[in-house]
Amino acid sequence: MMFRREAQAGQIKQLLLLIICLCLFWPLTAPAAQTTSPKKTVIVVGGDRDYPPYEFIDKNGQPSGYNVELTRAIAEVMGMKVEFRLGGWSDMRAALQNGSVDVLEGMSYSAERAAEVDFSQPHTIVNHAVFARRDSPNINSLEELEGKSVAVHRSGIMHDYLVSKKFSGKLTLTETPVDALRQVAAGTTDYAIVAIVPGMYIIRELKLTNLIPVIRNVATQRYCYAVDKGNAELLSRFNEGLAILKKTGQYERIYNKWLGVLDPPQADLRTIARYAAVVVVPLILLLSGFAIWSRALHRQVALRTADLTREIAERVHAEEELLLNQQQLLQADKMAALGVLVSGVAHEINNPTGLILLEVPTIKRFHTDATKVLESYYRENGDFSCGGLPYSRMREEIPRSLEKLQDAGKRIKRIVDDLKDFARQGDSACNELVDLNSVSQAAVRLVEPTIRKSTRHFNAEYSPNIPTVRGNTQRIEQVLVNLILNACQALPDPDRRIDLATSHDHQRGVVLFRLRDEGGGISPENLARLTDPFFTTKRDMGGTGLGLSVSAGIIKEHGGTLEFESSPGHETIVTLTLPVYREEKSS
Repeated sequence: MMFRREAQAGQIKQLLLLIICLCLFWPLTAPAAQTTSPKKTVIVVGGDRDYPPYEFIDKNGQPSGYNVELTRAIAEVMGMKVEFRLGGWSDMRAALQNGSVDVLEGMSYSAERAAEVDFSQPHTIVNHAVFARRDSPNINSLEELEGKSVAVHRSGIMHDYLVSKKFSGKLTLTETPVDALRQVAAGTTDYAIVAIVPGMYIIRELKLTNLIPVIRNVATQRYCYAVDKGNAELLSRFNEGLAILKKTGQYERIYNKWLGVLDPPQADLRTIARYAAVVVVPLILLLSGFAIWSRALHRQVALRTADLTREIAERVHAEEELLLNQQQLLQADKMAALGVLVSGVAHEINNPTGLILLEVPTIKRFHTDATKVLESYYRENGDFSCGGLPYSRMREEIPRSLEKLQDAGKRIKRIVDDLKDFARQGDSACNELVDLNSVSQAAVRLVEPTIRKSTRHFNAEYSPNIPTVRGNTQRIEQVLVNLILNACQALPDPDRRIDLATSHDHQRGVVLFRLRDEGGGISPENLARLTDPFFTTKRDMGGTGLGLSVSAGIIKEHGGTLEFESSPGHETIVTLTLPVYREEKSS
């Protein structure tokens, strides 16, 4: 009995000691537990081991192909670590569902698949073709494959598509597209449906010279990254990385390296000529005009300087030289601002151009078929496939596609026109009637790409019916562009906002342009020196200190004011005022 009591007492002492240790060390261990991140440090990327040139295992046993290189580039710009795991396609789809892989780098979109996974923005478009032996009967549509044996990739998009269409022919399922083409080449299967780019790649690499594509486009699919349902964070990182690669041009280099030489032609010579006429030719003419105008300007400056030297006295000559230098500074600052804008304008032109190129194949396929014959056939036989899509859907898509093409063309024209207006050298005299709202809107359009890159919260309010001012439109626009660019450069991240507003002060007889940014602000000792020539706080970023100095001189010539208010670390407010034009009454 005594031994049992001693044992119980010992247990009680051990329990008390354990409680005391937990109380002492809990504050030290709790934060460490909180800081342990459950987030995976390595993202497992799955893909098909035998789907060249998109993704495959190369001769050295390493993952290779367009998808693999694109994924590596996205991982690099987004700071992610990735591990590639390539295998059988059906196994990879199952691996995404059970969580052994985090993302599939190449999966064709369909509504049925969207119920199981979430898709990224498409990184390319995949066209599927029907392949056959050279001596096979000619066919023109999927309906003519009824009763034939057709090889398709197991669990691939065409397998899903044919099952959904209740295809009545004999389906032969293969583990890889290579196996499907080999069966057709050997004569064990009549036809194979494979994506056109992998199909042509495999035929070339394996020298399957007896195979040809008999229908080059039976279905067009969007090719995307795919993550498990609800994994929005990972999906957004891949979407953002893909957008960055497209902006920097790295995406285009990867695409051309792997797919450019194999991709089937999507546009005829007429389309290419139209693209050149709409985009390339105007840009070449615009740049040529800039070069000719610049040379003419230098010639005029030299002639004028020589005339002044001969005709005026020393003191007048010195004054004219000062005026000439000021005008050269104005134009130099204007061209510097234009150089900043050219990159953004090029991106802005590429966006509607990409939309045009995306819609042209659909319009081409539709117009290849005779509309009247299709309508008659549709009324007599019901719905059918046309250009890879149901005809009933095609009838609705074409008008919308044409509308989008028209809007994209108008957008290109408006951007280029604004750029030309900004670069055109106007009369230096301040004798035009200027609408401040119109000039402000033109300045915003010019720097719109920079605004979108700098902030997601840009707000512009233009007061209606404000009176006009007398001045020079191009020079006022130059000032507004400089102010907006400075506001964009001041923002540390895109979550900060920029507010722009115009208004009319009846009592003072002025119109106002007010620009507020939530940037880092300006220190009080620098606030009074902002308009001093060659003073800049952005010397390491290439600042010259001329922008605000020249802008202040332009506004002073117009009889206006340029005022700055700032709260360091919080905001900066720029207020520009110009006197209202009042028509002089004759006595």
